[in-house]
Amino acid sequence: MRQREEADARTQSDSAVAEEAQRSSTTESIKSFVAGGAGGVAAVLVGHPFDLTKTRLQTAPPGTYTGAIDVVKKAIARDGVTGLYRGVVPPLLGVTPIFAVSFWAYDMSKLLILGMTPNRTSKELSIPELAAAGFLSAVPTTLVTAPVERAKVLLQIQGQGQGGPQYKGVIDVVRHLYREGGVRSVFRGSTATVARDGPGSAAYFAAYEVTKKALTPAGSSPSDLNLGAVIIAGGMAGIAMWSIAIPPDVLKSRIQSAPTGTYSGFIDCARKTIAADGVAALWRGLGPAMARAFPANAATFLGVEATKKLLDNVL
Repeated sequence: MRQREEADARTQSDSAVAEEAQRSSTTESIKSFVAGGAGGVAAVLVGHPFDLTKTRLQTAPPGTYTGAIDVVKKAIARDGVTGLYRGVVPPLLGVTPIFAVSFWAYDMSKLLILGMTPNRTSKELSIPELAAAGFLSAVPTTLVTAPVERAKVLLQIQGQGQGGPQYKGVIDVVRHLYREGGVRSVFRGSTATVARDGPGSAAYFAAYEVTKKALTPAGSSPSDLNLGAVIIAGGMAGIAMWSIAIPPDVLKSRIQSAPTGTYSGFIDCARKTIAADGVAALWRGLGPAMARAFPANAATFLGVEATKKLLDNVL
């Protein structure tokens, strides 16, 4: 009888531990999702003018601009300072779920890797494992990123005054795209988005974790870093990502902005781009992208870490 009571007590204890672990996992998922969204909003507010400049350099016919400064001058001359924020609504509407899903998926991917290696001697992931988690995070994120960036690119380039459809806003863009070619048109550029964000996210998250470790004093935890160190680590993550992401980003911008039928796919776009403008065309927009990389991603991780700390005191 006593043995049965002890067995029942152990079962109840194990059940309670499992329930507590489930609650803890759910709470951490919520924190990752909300913090990622907050970081994304910060990134857009800081980085959109740089992103607009990059996109226009990538999509404009040769000779339209002499460089990044020329893009800025012409945008301000045409639309005023607010012209630098043309197309900001799609990323603001979409960036919360994009970054929320990205940071949530990254944390879930880390747990997945730990679950697939139960006999490991350390719970600390290696740099290749962190990179793998970053790569995996890009897969679900693309479901949100691709249509948002499609609308953003179309709104950004219409300010160049080159004709074509003139959209009143993001809803108008989505309606037009859906009428034009259904869901497939809305999601055009998804392959290029994964080609950019898979390797880019691998470099992004790995660089952040590596930089955080490098800035952590001996005997301290990376989670205890001050906000200044978080800003540096976030900025370095952005530089790491965009140092390898520009070629697929150029192709993504061209695929998403070109008239229907211009390109049959990612490879066709690469071939035609190189044939028309040379290999150097794959690096158009590198200057604005790198100029944006540090401040925008420093703002991202600052928003993420600050929000996580706030949520730690609430949840």
